[in-house]
Amino acid sequence: MADNSNVMEQHGCIVCGKVYQLQVEYAPDGGLVDCKVTSPGGRRVRDAHWPLVACDKHSQVEIDAALARHYPGKAIEDLEDD
Repeated sequence: MADNSNVMEQHGCIVCGKVYQLQVEYAPDGGLVDCKVTSPGGRRVRDAHWPLVACDKHSQVEIDAALARHYPGKAIEDLEDD
């Protein structure tokens, strides 16, 4: 069985696009296992499938609105998964 892989990736803030470094861990099948923001001023946005980041300065309302713009219908899908 293969081990998970850890890679450093750059991702933009889901709200404004500011770039942050993330340490991302992927399973052998390519699925996201975990990620951590390594640049100051950013925080992880929880998502089961994608490594997402947002600036610390953005409110949860701003982040939720950006997620709705980028991933329409996501909130409905998440409710159906529960």
